[in-house]
Amino acid sequence: MPGRSLFIDRPGYAQPYPDVPLFRYAAIQQEGQAQKDRARMSQQSQFSLLEKRRFLPFFLTQFFGAFNDNVFKQALILAILFKITVLADRDVLINLSAMLFILPFFLFSALGGQFGEKFAKDSLIRMIKLGEIGIMLVGAAGLWLGSLPLLLAVLFAMGTQSALFGPVKYSILPQHLHPDELIGGNALVEMGTFLAILGGTLYAGLLMSREAWAGWVAGSVLVLAALGFATSFWIPRAHAAMPELKIDWNIFRHSWAILHLGLVQQVPSVSRSLLGNSWFWFLGATYLTQIPAFAKDYLHGDESVVTLILTVFSVGIATGSLLCERMSGRKVEIGLVPFGSLGLTVFGLLLWWGSSAVPAAHDTYGWLQLMALPSAWWIMGCILGIGVFGGLYIVPLYALIQSRTSENERARVIAANNILNALLMVLSAIIAIVLLTVAELSIPQLFLVISLMNVAVSAYIYSIVPEFGMRFLIWLLGHSLYRVEHQNLQAIPEEGPCLLICNHVSFVDAMLIGGAVRRPVRFVMYHRIYDLPVLNFVFRTAGAVPIAPRDENAEIYEAAFQRIGAYLDAGEVVCIFPEGKLTTDGEINAFRNGMARVLEHNPVPVVPMALRGLWGSFFSRHPHKGFCRRFWSRVCLVAGDPVPADQVTAQLMESRVAELRGDAA
Repeated sequence: MPGRSLFIDRPGYAQPYPDVPLFRYAAIQQEGQAQKDRARMSQQSQFSLLEKRRFLPFFLTQFFGAFNDNVFKQALILAILFKITVLADRDVLINLSAMLFILPFFLFSALGGQFGEKFAKDSLIRMIKLGEIGIMLVGAAGLWLGSLPLLLAVLFAMGTQSALFGPVKYSILPQHLHPDELIGGNALVEMGTFLAILGGTLYAGLLMSREAWAGWVAGSVLVLAALGFATSFWIPRAHAAMPELKIDWNIFRHSWAILHLGLVQQVPSVSRSLLGNSWFWFLGATYLTQIPAFAKDYLHGDESVVTLILTVFSVGIATGSLLCERMSGRKVEIGLVPFGSLGLTVFGLLLWWGSSAVPAAHDTYGWLQLMALPSAWWIMGCILGIGVFGGLYIVPLYALIQSRTSENERARVIAANNILNALLMVLSAIIAIVLLTVAELSIPQLFLVISLMNVAVSAYIYSIVPEFGMRFLIWLLGHSLYRVEHQNLQAIPEEGPCLLICNHVSFVDAMLIGGAVRRPVRFVMYHRIYDLPVLNFVFRTAGAVPIAPRDENAEIYEAAFQRIGAYLDAGEVVCIFPEGKLTTDGEINAFRNGMARVLEHNPVPVVPMALRGLWGSFFSRHPHKGFCRRFWSRVCLVAGDPVPADQVTAQLMESRVAELRGDAA
């Protein structure tokens, strides 16, 4: 504007950037506020998502759906057992009911995956929930008439509705959640699902104890369906990933196609995560199916003991799921998956070992009488442990599948996962029947067998995708020898290439940085450190780049810059240690100018970082270090604002890193 300065020069105004134009200063203020907002969000609990419209309506919609499914399924089972006159064998009918609910996942998951890609997900959810109301109206009529064929048909329709809802249920989360909210969002969904299973089962038992049970169940399922439909209207818009997709109505052909898409065409970390996810449902189906007989024959309990076990298991899953966010540092931390599988094996073996410790009773134990026995606490502790580690296992797998699958394939990949889940659940029933009847194993021995099978399956998955084991080692290091904190890591761009530079204090610097940064990081390191036993496996798996001085090995030197360029061209994050060696006195060595060659061919933003508190630890070159010296010590990784490539010099970046480190060597 004529006659008005473009700079902030009002008297008495403390301008921190006196030479910055007004319009540029406003942009700086906005960016600063955005960084403060991101930092504040990073400190919030996952439960803060329940205050946000982009998550709460979806959470309530899927919770009411899962609750309703289990109310109707359990009411039908209890009706077959106690209320309805049936001509066929009741055990056959109960197994038929289970089959009718699972069968649609084989038949219609592929269709649900296509719908999830072609249509806006919020609109699709509303259509599916409207269909649920229609299904429940027919179900209410079946309950009122006492018609078993009609009720079984409704159960099949419910399975169909769930099969169509499954792909959109998990594929919508990455559209509405930020990357650092994905773990927390999945944790809340898993918690809600298992609590809905437990609550629906218990509520159905309460309804079926009433004299007018049919009316109560019919009214309840209709109300729950209506609530789910109502909350779906508040789900924000979630655009279609592939509106041009042509639906393939041949469900068998397309089911095979999406299985091929999920298991063959995805990167190994995703395809093996699908297998790992389905394996969890194999284990869960085995445990849950055997709980009633286990409670009766080995705990000598009544129906209340079955309810107690289901409650403990569900609370364990919910607890483990919620712990994931805190233990992962709000990022997709697949290092928790091996930790979870280890816990599943250990507590499964402990459950087998302690199963015969409960003394027989003259009559059956109620849950209060059972919990008066010390041996019962061992059993419940094992079941709780299986649940907790199951939550730690499954949530990161779901988050990894969502985050590493392209948006236009995500719903179909999740549909493939649903088909695999159904296959593995059926396989669990077949194996259990064979082992319990043909091989004549006891139920505790069955628990022993599946715990050992878990070792074999986990070893297979982690051998194919060593990243799981690598991330577990990194996570373990950051939660045992060190307590790793971080500051301002949101300065690292969420997408696109960038170069990280950091001071070099210890042999495990790369592991600590890789464990703290949300994006995968490719490290450049001295080739002799790269070749160290044990750590070499970690560095190789992480795609680290070995480098040597030109006068020591020119071939390794040139190959390193070629790989760095390839990584940056692919939009990845590369980290270098410009000192070129570990510090021997705790001070920062002079930065070498290798980054200039990198930026000459790839002018990407450079983010300075500093490690604080590592000097004197076991993996540093401190002359008086010891294994227990500064054990469980606090380490901090702090990042500075990105520097444009055309401003980067070795001297400037050395001073930036020194400022970030301060005196906390």
